[in-house]
Amino acid sequence: MESALGVGIVVAEALQRQLPWLEDVWLWVTFLGDPKCVFFFYFPLAYYACGHVGISVLWICLLSEWLNLISKWFLFGERPFWWVHESGYYSETPAQVHQFPVSCETGPGSPSGHCMITGAALWPIMVAISSQIAKRSRRHWMKLMPSLAYSTFLLAIGLSRIFILAHFPHQVLGGLIAGALLGWLMTPRVPVDRPVSFYGLTALALLLGASLIYWSLISLGIDLTWSIHLASKWCERPEWLHMETRPFASLSRDSGAALGLGIALHSPFYAQVKRARLGILQQAACLVLVLGLLGLLNWLGNPPQLSLFYIFNFLKFTLWPCLVTALVPWLVHSLSAQEAPPAKSK
Repeated sequence: MESALGVGIVVAEALQRQLPWLEDVWLWVTFLGDPKCVFFFYFPLAYYACGHVGISVLWICLLSEWLNLISKWFLFGERPFWWVHESGYYSETPAQVHQFPVSCETGPGSPSGHCMITGAALWPIMVAISSQIAKRSRRHWMKLMPSLAYSTFLLAIGLSRIFILAHFPHQVLGGLIAGALLGWLMTPRVPVDRPVSFYGLTALALLLGASLIYWSLISLGIDLTWSIHLASKWCERPEWLHMETRPFASLSRDSGAALGLGIALHSPFYAQVKRARLGILQQAACLVLVLGLLGLLNWLGNPPQLSLFYIFNFLKFTLWPCLVTALVPWLVHSLSAQEAPPAKSK
């Protein structure tokens, strides 16, 4: 296994040494592959294009992220940025590999969350686009374009994760396979027209299930904080360690999003907008307004205390589906209705 991990470092070293001019591209790609981008960008973009697809993206994202968290607790994957120092495989650290501000994630490395979660969440988008193209074109190569774009984007995400020393190649490959498999399995099974209690119980199950597994492993003498210690020890700069990469940050995000989705889909705001059906310009206005509110949320920052951060993260991601699916569309629809000229009586 040490030799296989050593090969991963060789691949990362080759990417950093042979393609240094692509550094900004890799950093941008790894940002676009971040699961937070699924919540904050791909979900609203897909939702305003097609409501069911957007809900599918969010639902698959939160479930696959939860599964990724649990998988990492059992697989104990090393991360390259600390393994090169900790393993003793090298007499001295390879001079050609270096860290980046996004390298220092604190969770275990296997499987890659960027590849697994984003791959699963983007699957319904790829399927929806493929279906639309199939209706409009008989050319076989045109029908393959969404699948090709999906595969190319995920491959780029995987290479970017190797480049920044966040993952080994086998962790990327595992994430890619798991993501595609989860997307394929869950896309036809996204729950619709469920009572709000279903979403509340799902959020509770995610919280209690992960907590039960966590404390069971702790009681067996397994130290699940080992990766946090190694990341803190070997990260080049303390400011590169972010609370958002802590394991329970994703748990608070997923459970909050599940609860928020249920609240949003059963709100009177959502019911009113669903009956009205927004036009293209209204949908574009919703997207712009939502992204503006996202900037406001990011401007607020995070509490410095870890427990408060988890609470704030839960509340923020409970609010987010409500904003995207109900409150912002209702606001845009209300303003559009006020600005519309009254119909002339005959």
